[in-house]
Amino acid sequence: MIFGEDNFTFKPADFYPFKDLNEIKRVRAITKEDILAMNGKHPTSPSMYLDVRRDEEVGIVMIADMVRRILDSDRYDKKVVMIMPNPAPAYRQVAYMLREMKVNCRNVKFYMMDEWADEDGNIAPLSYKAGFGNAFYRFMVSNILDLGFKEENFIYHSNKVTPDYSKMLEQDGEADVVYSGPGWPGHLAFIDPVADWFCDTMEEYCEQGAKVAGLHPLTIAQNSLHGSFGCSGDIANVPPKGAMMGPRDAMKAKEVVDVHSITTAGTHVTWQRLTSRLCIFGKPSQEVPASVLQLRENPTHVVMSENLADTIEADDYFQY
Repeated sequence: MIFGEDNFTFKPADFYPFKDLNEIKRVRAITKEDILAMNGKHPTSPSMYLDVRRDEEVGIVMIADMVRRILDSDRYDKKVVMIMPNPAPAYRQVAYMLREMKVNCRNVKFYMMDEWADEDGNIAPLSYKAGFGNAFYRFMVSNILDLGFKEENFIYHSNKVTPDYSKMLEQDGEADVVYSGPGWPGHLAFIDPVADWFCDTMEEYCEQGAKVAGLHPLTIAQNSLHGSFGCSGDIANVPPKGAMMGPRDAMKAKEVVDVHSITTAGTHVTWQRLTSRLCIFGKPSQEVPASVLQLRENPTHVVMSENLADTIEADDYFQY
């Protein structure tokens, strides 16, 4: 018997949303050297700028971008509208810098990207400690109220707000920036590859606004590893639905900063390495929601850590 041959073939599990095996094989084969050779240019999307950074530099790119925009809103006395995800530690650092520089935040308007909802679609209140709005308020808003920030400019998802969320963005002139990063099933915000979002055409798909929708099992599994749920795979503790911005909110934003750098507690292990390749280099599809960013006309700054760019290959020594 010969050992070590790849002579066992199969189809992925039915719940895996993206079914094009040839496309998966193609992006899986994209090496780190291939990515570095792109020199900042995306192979097919002229609006995308690919920025591969050392792992320790990735976080500061987003932090610096946030601080710069808020600083400019004060310096030039102009409104800035920002759609914010939930990297809570980063917000503490942003707030610290703003306080040290005594930046006036009177012109800043924050929209939360997403929030949890229960099985009936009721959106978690701001008091829910594991909620994104709660974390953002604790780590950012509460620390800049004395810098001129107006609490009414903190827009978070709720049963009242979410139905009008996209209309509010339109009235604000659309977002100046969206900070994003794909989840395990390729989601953009909590826009998962589930029936609540699928449309007959990509045009219809990209025109959808904010709403409450179901979450993919991979999203729930991913979040069960996060600190707010105990880092323990406690899937029963993760809400089954979410409220979120719509694809149209990302497509109409003046800029998107899309970050790919999530690992398992800072190790080489990550669920995001293949997902990122599907999002950045795979053909745009509703089954990989974040891939539609390739279709944007306005700039998208893709920040990818060297760890995420690493070539995907078996590690026979590490094994399990």
